[in-house]
Amino acid sequence: MLSLRFPLLLVFVLLMASCGDQPKVIESTAENTGTTEGSSVLDEITNSASSTTEHHVEVVEVLHTEKYSYLQVKEGEESHWIAIPKSEVEVGDHLVYRGGLMKKNFLSREYNRVFETLFLVSDIQKMAPEGATVSGGGIPGDHPAIEPPTSITPAAGATGISELVKNAKKYEGKTVKVTGKVVKVNPMIMNRNWIHIQDGTGDNQDLTVTTAENIPLGAIVTVEGTIALNKDFGAGYRYDLIMEGAVVVK
Repeated sequence: MLSLRFPLLLVFVLLMASCGDQPKVIESTAENTGTTEGSSVLDEITNSASSTTEHHVEVVEVLHTEKYSYLQVKEGEESHWIAIPKSEVEVGDHLVYRGGLMKKNFLSREYNRVFETLFLVSDIQKMAPEGATVSGGGIPGDHPAIEPPTSITPAAGATGISELVKNAKKYEGKTVKVTGKVVKVNPMIMNRNWIHIQDGTGDNQDLTVTTAENIPLGAIVTVEGTIALNKDFGAGYRYDLIMEGAVVVK
């Protein structure tokens, strides 16, 4: 169901604990990691930070801050709190997410409230009432699901994504041009936008691209950036292949 391979959980963690130009909305006041006894859902989330396990939850309480949203969610008969980048989420919304990094005794200064157990989540999408994905770019946004491209005419000098994947070592550290359709957008995490593009080549493989430019979901664009391999952001998340510092080629 989900096309997300969004391994930005550590990036989100860093954002929430970032330097002086960011509000310290969440910070650890005691033990940072651990387990919660007697809660099978929480144990499963804790152990699945790098897994593909999907958690289908309903929002029962929302607390927004300047940069983040705290959500109390219900999964089955159990409830727990998660934190995500500030998003347009309401009570009753149905979400699906993967993984999550557990933090203990986190203080929200804006609410003067300590969360005994809190999960930092970035791999998340909003669901339609019947269970169909409605957000092709993840939260925030209520965009329709983006259909993958069947074929795209590449710009002059553009390299196909399947070629990049097949011969990744050849392109490491090089500036490459790629034409593709934007199938996912995660805006302004660590002061950059993270987009996923596909071009219909091979098995319609997904290329993650970081950029300072605002590129809309569903757009067909040509971007140019530097190819990096084996980028590890920790917490079990890593990219075999990523394009960094991309700009749109007019």
